[in-house]
Amino acid sequence: MLGVVNKSIQSFLCNHHGSSVWREVVERIGIAPEGFEAMLDYEDRQTEMLLGAAETVLDISREALLEDIGAWLAMTESLRRLLRFGGADYLEFLFSLDDLQGRAMMALPGLELPELSLNGETQGRFTLVVSGWMPGWGAVMAGILRAMADDYGALVLIEASELQSRPGVGEERVSVCLLDMDHAEGRRFDLAGPAHEGSLSTERVTV
Repeated sequence: MLGVVNKSIQSFLCNHHGSSVWREVVERIGIAPEGFEAMLDYEDRQTEMLLGAAETVLDISREALLEDIGAWLAMTESLRRLLRFGGADYLEFLFSLDDLQGRAMMALPGLELPELSLNGETQGRFTLVVSGWMPGWGAVMAGILRAMADDYGALVLIEASELQSRPGVGEERVSVCLLDMDHAEGRRFDLAGPAHEGSLSTERVTV
């Protein structure tokens, strides 16, 4: 597991819940408060231990934790820019999700994101199929989709399904019902943007 995943969880806990929560989490799993290095590789079990300890400390479910992480990540400027490059409105953004894995790997080679496939159903209704080796990516994507709906000013209903396993991979589905693309004024987005925002990174954390 590339360390940027663990580092993102660390950043979320520190910046969203405070350094005291992070210190309690690291005490439970026996690592230094400095945490993880984004570009180092770590064993998958460390990610599982990290999430398990965070669930216990925050007293929330795994799904709720991962969805909160997804929503928070979508608001970090580097990932927000990567997502917003997918389209001028929320519908174009949805159709760009099939290519998100490739775009993310171009920005950060070695990052093992799940495969995404968007299936259209009736008008305004979609199913995002999330296929990856690690369970929980569906909840992360549900959080990202909700945050991006606010970013674009769209009114959307989103629901993540239970994990369905098949040999070697887990498959999760996220239902998306697009009710109104112009429900509210979206956040301003500058396509050019500052030069330093072009790469995928985690936000500064204080521990």
